[in-house]
Amino acid sequence: MTQPHGTVRGGADPPADHWGAGSDHHPEIDWEAAEHSPEFRELVTRKKSFVVPATIFFLAWYFGFIILAGYAEDFMGEEFLVDGLTVGYVLALTQFIMTWGLAAWYLRKSDRVFDPLAKRAAERALEAGRAGSGRFERSPTGSGEEEVTRR
Repeated sequence: MTQPHGTVRGGADPPADHWGAGSDHHPEIDWEAAEHSPEFRELVTRKKSFVVPATIFFLAWYFGFIILAGYAEDFMGEEFLVDGLTVGYVLALTQFIMTWGLAAWYLRKSDRVFDPLAKRAAERALEAGRAGSGRFERSPTGSGEEEVTRR
C-alpha cells in the first residue's frame, strides 16, 4: 500500500529536517537564482573537473585489471617478490589501495575546495531569497483578484 507524499507509515509526519523535503523545505530560497549564481556554477565546474577524470582513472584501472586477468594469464601468474605472491594478487590489492587513495583525495579536495564553495553558494542563495520576496510576487489588480507575476 502506498503512502501519501510527506507521511510516514503509522501516520506520523516526517521530522522537520527530513532529507526528502525538496524545495518546500526552504521556501525563502530562489532556487533558479541559486542555480545560476557564479558561486554555484564554479562549484559544479570544480567538482566536474575532479570527478570526471577520477572516474575515468578508476574505470581504466579496474577494467585494465579485469582484461589482464582474462587475457594475460601468464603475466598475471608470474611470481612477484616472494614465493606464492603473483602479479595478479599484487594488482588485485592495488585496487583497494587505489579506491582508498581516491576517497582520501576526494575528502581532502572537498574540505579545502568544494565545501567552502558550497557554503558561499548557499549563503548567496539565502541572500538572494531574502532580497526578494521569493520567486513569485503577487500584486493586486483593480478587479479585486490577485495577479501572479514572475520576477
